[in-house]
Amino acid sequence: MTLDEVRAKYLAFFKEQGHAIIPSSSLVPQNDPTTLFTGSGMQPLVPYLLGKNHPAGSRLVDSQKCFRSMDIEEVGDNRHTTFFEMLGNWSLGDYFKQEQLRWFFTFLTDKEKGIGLDPARLYVTAFIGDKANNVPQDTESAELWQKLFSEKGVEANVVEIGSEANGYTVGMQGGRIFYYDAKKNWWSRAGVPENMPAGEPGGPDSEVFYEFTDIEHDPKWGAQCHPNCDCGRFLEIGNSVFMQYIKQEDGSFALLPKQNVDFGGGLERIVAASENSSDIFKTGTLHVLVEHIQKSAAVAYNSSKEATAAYRIIADHVRAASFLIADGVLPSNTDRGYFLRRLLRRSVRYADKLGLPAGYLASLYATVGQQYANHYPELEEDKHEIIATEEAKFRETLARGMKELERFVGQGSLSAQDAYQLVTTYGFPLELVIEEAGERGIKQIDMDGFKELLKQHQDLSRAGSEQKFKGGLADTSEATTRLHTAHHLLLKALQTVLGPHVKQRGSNITQERLRIDFSHGEKMTDEQKAEVERIVNEKIKEDIPMIRSEMAKEEAEKLGAEHEFGAKYPDRVSVYSLGPKEATEDNPMHEQAFSIEFCGGPHVAHTGELAQSGVFKIQKEEAVSAGVRRIRAVLQ
Repeated sequence: MTLDEVRAKYLAFFKEQGHAIIPSSSLVPQNDPTTLFTGSGMQPLVPYLLGKNHPAGSRLVDSQKCFRSMDIEEVGDNRHTTFFEMLGNWSLGDYFKQEQLRWFFTFLTDKEKGIGLDPARLYVTAFIGDKANNVPQDTESAELWQKLFSEKGVEANVVEIGSEANGYTVGMQGGRIFYYDAKKNWWSRAGVPENMPAGEPGGPDSEVFYEFTDIEHDPKWGAQCHPNCDCGRFLEIGNSVFMQYIKQEDGSFALLPKQNVDFGGGLERIVAASENSSDIFKTGTLHVLVEHIQKSAAVAYNSSKEATAAYRIIADHVRAASFLIADGVLPSNTDRGYFLRRLLRRSVRYADKLGLPAGYLASLYATVGQQYANHYPELEEDKHEIIATEEAKFRETLARGMKELERFVGQGSLSAQDAYQLVTTYGFPLELVIEEAGERGIKQIDMDGFKELLKQHQDLSRAGSEQKFKGGLADTSEATTRLHTAHHLLLKALQTVLGPHVKQRGSNITQERLRIDFSHGEKMTDEQKAEVERIVNEKIKEDIPMIRSEMAKEEAEKLGAEHEFGAKYPDRVSVYSLGPKEATEDNPMHEQAFSIEFCGGPHVAHTGELAQSGVFKIQKEEAVSAGVRRIRAVLQ
């Protein structure tokens, strides 16, 4: 089954169970300053899991695109990727364990409604309990699983694996259902129960694993095999989180009045299970990319362990880069652009190892688009030149770096500072430093010192990010809310002064300031900035109303409502319009509004409230990348 087929079957199955299909959010989180990327299916839905009402209802289903930058170094084996799609279904205070486990099991095993996996190849886990925090064992999930397997004629014995601390010495023991501790089978934003603050919700989860019978256990991962073993015999394909408890002031746990279900299942992993292929790079779109690469490469996919890893890295990295680019990310040395640059530069190095021609990587953008455009129309716009330009820049940097490396040939060693400079200044991946140094007779590299310098750099970057993101929009404070409304005024003022080509390409709003990235090819003049400030402050003085409306997406588009380029929206959307002065909720007068945007809020009721924070002022206007400018502004 293809990715499209499995995705479509999953969405259709849960639609039959009364779920509303919602679109995937962007890989660039909107108005969430706490993280650079959307890294999980539940991330865009956290406010609703914590109690906010979702406009589509209490039963939701989607396929969410995700990117995890921390997995870049892991790519190269048969299952790790940086980009992936997470199938998800949610119950917001509606159904719970009995419905969720049965529905997912049916989807996995039913040949007509689902994908028809052999139930004898499925193994599941549940929460063993936490006696120290008085959280009980999740016997309900285990009993439900026993019943479901029994209905398929599969014996389902229960085994208590316990914790990683005991080395998972129990092993399989003929089990089908396995109890693990909180490290494996508990979810909360703060982690395990003892780390949760008072008022934090959390609960047990239950994972489903698929067994590849052609893979034998490798003892290097432990004497005993079990579903959570890393030997590759078992592949996790789905996880149902049951947000069941809330932590009390005295440290105890009480039941949540509205209990939620948060399910996530890796789309490509489920496809791999449906094909009984332990190598996800032989399935779906990744397989298409590998085949495309093989047509131009000098070495075959399985010719060596190193060649296989190179194919996988290029296929994963270029696909992830294509999705990031489609969502408005551009290569740079900071924030999101840094990770995009790193993906592309690693791809260049591994392309060279496979003997691919210079400039080849850009051709893969169209291949990614062909595979995904039906579901993700943002990939329809051809942006291959961004990859081509970045590769060309990197090759120039490599040439300079190679000359720098030649300086150390005679001394036979490379200091920590020299290695660090090659990585941070010249963009060398660490493996390239080691490889090129070895080829030039440089046998010693101060790796311990290098790692310490790199850690210091990462700590500084992390501290800077924490300061930059202090008091983000997630807190919905009055100051942040006012700046959010100012953001709408600013976008419209920029379009008025610079032209209708101006579109939002990113934003970040804190209590202290707002930041907007927008499409414009030239530096703004002082006169233009002054005129933008005048327009915004004029609308603040006019004290015009901010009106929220819900309407059909097509109606909002006809009104010319601003929305994120390439993003998918549900059939009904939330729209905020500014003005005119006579507008009310009953009579929003959208056609006469100063600005109108797709937006989830929050906002002030009238622009005059912004004056409580001060006068609108542009602090800085600068280039972010080719064709994209950035403004930082405040109310002071």
